[in-house]
Parts: sequence; structure tokens; C-alpha cells
Amino acid sequence: MSTPAATCTGQYTVVPARHPWRWVAGSAVVLLAALLFASAVSNPRFGWDKVALYFRDVTVVNGIGITLFLTVVCMTAGVGLGVLLAVMQLSPNPVVKASAGAYVTIFRGTPVLVQLLFWFNLSALYPEITFGIPGVSLDANQLITPLAAAILGLGLNEAAYMSEIVRAGIQSIDQGQSEAAGALGLSRLQTLRRVVLPQAMRVIIPPTGNEFIGMLKMTSLVSVLAVPELLYSAQIIYSKNLQVVPLLMVASIWYIIITTVFTVGQGYLERRFSRGTSRSVPPTAMERLRKYFRVHAPLATEKGNAS
Repeated sequence: MSTPAATCTGQYTVVPARHPWRWVAGSAVVLLAALLFASAVSNPRFGWDKVALYFRDVTVVNGIGITLFLTVVCMTAGVGLGVLLAVMQLSPNPVVKASAGAYVTIFRGTPVLVQLLFWFNLSALYPEITFGIPGVSLDANQLITPLAAAILGLGLNEAAYMSEIVRAGIQSIDQGQSEAAGALGLSRLQTLRRVVLPQAMRVIIPPTGNEFIGMLKMTSLVSVLAVPELLYSAQIIYSKNLQVVPLLMVASIWYIIITTVFTVGQGYLERRFSRGTSRSVPPTAMERLRKYFRVHAPLATEKGNAS
């Protein structure tokens, strides 16, 4: 019996099954989105001309800069302190472990807005800050500015959540890795820094990216402290011209743009840390789009002879 040509070449062409209801559901979603878009565009109360006018306003652009600054600084502080708290929670020392657990409980158990207001009014409790050092006396009213209160509130709160993320990542690594590192003479700190954390990054990165995007939007809460970030900048403008909806649309569009950029970057960062592992590398947006519209998918098989 002759050998089929497809077997000789080692390639088969597989035609996937048709799913007409997927196209029906997709068409319904697209139709609904088109109706909503047409309604928003045709509604003059949105004030799209005002949106275009204030989209690149100097006050708004400056607010974007402060928003990005707060996001980066608070996430950096949160990640650094979160790693320390995670290590403390995994410590065999019960006092250290309990202290880290109490920190996480307090900062996760109280609203972020309450924490921001607390730090902003710290001078009511401690008019002078000495840090326990003789001869040091700092005026709390001058030291705790609205920006400083925002960084303290957001950064310390984020540390509680990051500690749980890092702890979960560390515990996902097999204990044998630490035992093997110890057998090679590495200390606990060296094992954590050189063996455990690099492997745990593929577990830590995805939720950390989500926390970063959440932090970007959470910075809008500092508007209650009169920190001129993106939302407060929009509020300053519409308090003068009473164009509330257009300015809120400007802020919303900028938030969407920035979060989309960071989401794309998070996807590529996840792919980088997923390489060399058994977990499949998450596809990019373009790869998902090509796969969705692909009609024929080549399937490579081992070469063999048919009887």
C-alpha cells in the first residue's frame, strides 16, 4: 500500500470545527457596543468639543505627571516593604512573624481613604516628630505635606497586599530548592535572593502587575488631600467652568490610555518570566488575534510509514 503524501512530509492540515453561535454572540456584542458608541457620540450633553479642548490642558498634563509619580513611588515602596514583610511572615521567630501578621491585618483591614486621612492629620497626635533621637525635633505640619501623606498612605497600604503576593510566590517553590541551596553552602538570605525569588517571579509578576494598575487608579483617592493628580486637576477646571461631565470624561480617557499601556507591558513581562518553565507562555494580543481568525492550523506529526 502506498504511503500518503501528508505522512511523507510530516505535515497535516487540520480544519477546526465551525462554531456559528460564537459568531452570533460576537455579532450581538459588537452591535450592542456600536449602539452604545453611537448614543454617546450623538448625545450633546457629553460635550465632546470640551473634551477635545481640555484633553491636553496644561493642568491635566501636570496631573498625569503627578499620578505617574505617585504610582511609581508608592509601588516601589510597597514592593520593597512587602518583600520584607513576606520574609518576616515566613520567619521561624514567632515575634517577628506575629509583628508582620499584625501589620498586614491592620493595613488590609482599614480603608485606604481612612489611612490617607489619618496620615494627613498625624500632627494632631504628634505635633513634633523626634524618631526617638535626642536633639531631633521636626514639625509634623511641615513634614507631613499632602504629597507625603499620600505616599505614606498608599505605599504602606500596598506593602500589606504585596507581602501576601510575595509570600505566596515564595511558598510556591518546592522546599527541595532551598534544601539543595543549603547543601551547597548558601545562607538563607543568599538562597532567597539567588534561588527562591528568581523562580517565584513567574508567580509574583501577574498579581503585581494588577496591583500596579490598581495603584494607578487608587491615586485618585488622594484628591481628598488636595494633591493635584489627574482627577483633582480635572476637578479644579470644572469647578471654574462647571463642565463636570466633559472633564470627568477627559480624566477617564487618560486613565484608560495609561492602564492599557501598562497592561501591554505587563503581558510582555509575564512572557519573559514564563520562559523555560512548564507553564505555557501567555500569548500576546496579536497572537490571540491571529489565532482567532486562523482558518487552517498546521499540525506537525512524526514521520512514519503507512502500511
